[in-house]
Formats: sequence, C-alpha cells, structure tokens
Amino acid sequence: MGNFEVPAATLAAITERVGTPVYVYSADMIRARYRALADALAPLRAGIHYAVKANGNQAVITLLAKLGCGADVVSGGELARALAAGVPADRIVFAGVGKTRDEMAAALDAGIHIFNVESEAELEALAEVARAKGVVARLGLRVNPDVDARTHAKITTGKAENKFGVAIERAPAFFARAQALDGVRAIGLSVHIGSQLMELAPYREAYVRLRSMGEHLRAEGYELRLLDLGGGLGIDYDGGDGPRPADYAAMVAEVMMGADFELAVEPGRWLVGTAGVLLTRVIYEKRGAAKRHVIVDAAMNDLIRPTLYEAHHRIEPVAPGAADPLPADVVGPVCETGDYLARDRVLPAMASGDLLLIRDAGAYGAVMASTYNARPLVAEVLVDGDRWAEVRPRQTVEDLIALDRVPDWI
Repeated sequence: MGNFEVPAATLAAITERVGTPVYVYSADMIRARYRALADALAPLRAGIHYAVKANGNQAVITLLAKLGCGADVVSGGELARALAAGVPADRIVFAGVGKTRDEMAAALDAGIHIFNVESEAELEALAEVARAKGVVARLGLRVNPDVDARTHAKITTGKAENKFGVAIERAPAFFARAQALDGVRAIGLSVHIGSQLMELAPYREAYVRLRSMGEHLRAEGYELRLLDLGGGLGIDYDGGDGPRPADYAAMVAEVMMGADFELAVEPGRWLVGTAGVLLTRVIYEKRGAAKRHVIVDAAMNDLIRPTLYEAHHRIEPVAPGAADPLPADVVGPVCETGDYLARDRVLPAMASGDLLLIRDAGAYGAVMASTYNARPLVAEVLVDGDRWAEVRPRQTVEDLIALDRVPDWI
C-alpha cells in the first residue's frame, strides 16, 4: 500500500506554523487502506469496526465513520469519541476486560450493537445493569483459544495465561448461564489473539477453533449468529507491504466456507499505522567516547513504542544529507536512559534545527502519549491533498498547570 508521502514543502510549512514535535496523518492513505480492506472483505459481508485505541483523534475517527466504518471501543471515553464522530451506535462493539457498570449503562443508553463479554463476573454485572434499565443487552463471548500469535509478549492476547477472554472450552457453560439470566441475550463469539501479526497461520488456527465452537453451540440449541474475528493485522515497519488484505480475506473465506455466520473484524493499526509520521527537530548532536547521540525534541512520552516494545521505526532526515553518515542513537530530552526513538541508525551529520521524520507512527503514537517531565502533549495535523489542518492543538505548560488544584490548606 506504499509509504506515507507528503511533500517536504508541506511538512516544512506545518512545522513552521505548528512547531515540533508534531504528528502528521494522511487522509488519502487512511481512505486507501480502508477501501482496500473493505473491498477484500466485501464477498464475506464482514462488518468492519475500527479499533479506536489505535488512534483516537476525533478527525481520524470521523474520517473513517464517513467511509462507513464502525468502531471497536474499550472504554467509556472511546465510546463517547465514536458517537461524537458520527459512528452509528448500532455499528459499535464494546470490548475490554474491565467495563464498569457506568460504562455499561452509557453503552446501553446509546444502543450499541454488542458487548464482547470477557468473564462470568462481567456477564452478571451486565445483566444487572440491563435489568435495572428494563432493556436486553446483546452480547458475544470473547473466547481465549490458547493460540500463540507469535508477536511481542506485551501485545499477545490469545494465550491461556493472558488476561483476555474465557477459555474456549468453557463457552457452553457460559452460554447456559447467559440463557438463564434476564437482561442479556448471547448471540456471538469473539476472538482476538494479539496485535501486529505478520503471519496468517495463527489466525487460521484461532478461527478454526472459533467456528467449531460456534457450530457446537448451535447444535446445543443456542442462538449463535455472529463470529467476531478481532483485529491485529500487522504492518511492516521496515517499509514492505506486510500481510495483504486479499490474502487475509481468502484465508477467512476458506475457514468459514459453508458456515452461516455473520462476520466482523476489528482492524486498527493496519488502517492508520502507515498513514502517520512524527516530525521532530534536532536540538543537539553529541559525540561521546562510545556513542553518537542525536538529541531531538520528541521523546518517549510522545512516542513510547520503542521504549515499551523495543519497536523499530524508520527515521530519516526530511532534507537528506550525505555528509559523514555514521551510526547514531536518536534520543529525547526526557531524564531516562530508556528515552530513545532509535538505536544504531546510520544518519548523516545533523545540525541543530534539522528535521527528522519518524515513519509508521499513525497507530499507538499520540494516543499513548503522556505529559511525563511536564512535557505538554504535541500537536496533530491531518493532511488531505493540498490542504491540511491542525486536528489537535499543542498543549501548553499553562494547560498542564491549570489541570491541577492546590488545596487552600497548604
């Protein structure tokens, strides 16, 4: 699907007006990614629900909603964002292991499509909230198929030791309990085995188990209409194409051939990851006895993936140079040894003020940012053809201080 491409002159204009660090997203690329996935899945008539946790910027969610995309949310805040962006309530799936009763109530009031329930305790709580409102909550059981997604340990979710879902062999007992409760109606099964999957084999294994359990539950007389296949399709952070939607869709079609289930998917990173970059400006270059450090104004609080997941992001100068290319660590100003954006990258000599572009930062970038070291949240910009807009203004230190309250007794 190609790389993020915005003219250097546009990037320069953005940084001159908005400053750095700044996240920049391509509307054209998000549209192209969504349409490629939607076209591949069209023969399966699978519902697409964007995983809002990947990038929760209101402009991004609105852009996808206007394309007809639903939403997968995991908190009351994400639910509110999806509704505000124009996602129809009946196209919202509410997942997550720790839904509170207040979040359940808000989702029921909105009339969402379905809750993906992850424990017996949550089932009881949802039934209680629904009964109090005099409504019936539609739910799907998230099962844990004990499949190794072969991804990073911190983003695998489908193994037996992970906190997510109910062991798949317990599904019949769960459905029996749901059938006995007023206020809930169990109509689906869901599975999500992890994020950033680069192979289709783990999906196949999980989906075979999901279909088998769905057919078993139907044979037992339970209403089972929907199989939610989750998300997790990865991107190639080295610039390749990664898994293709057509190959994924062909695998799903093969596994589900002859089955009469509604299908749903929950993509996040695949839709927005390659559509965003982080622009950062060089503060200093520092050459020590053992290491060359390029110190930039972005830091681990702005993009935590390299520190948290040992993640690789391509980094390149906006204005390429050829002088003195040597390995360097690209690091930020945060007072932590773990504050790095890249290690041992060959870069030309960098001068203060030079711009660096960090690729594939559209997912789990700004949405995971923090204000550690009293560093305000950075700006976000959406580019659409020859126009662009600041879709999240840069926070100020004054904004941060204004969030706090000092008791009058100090």
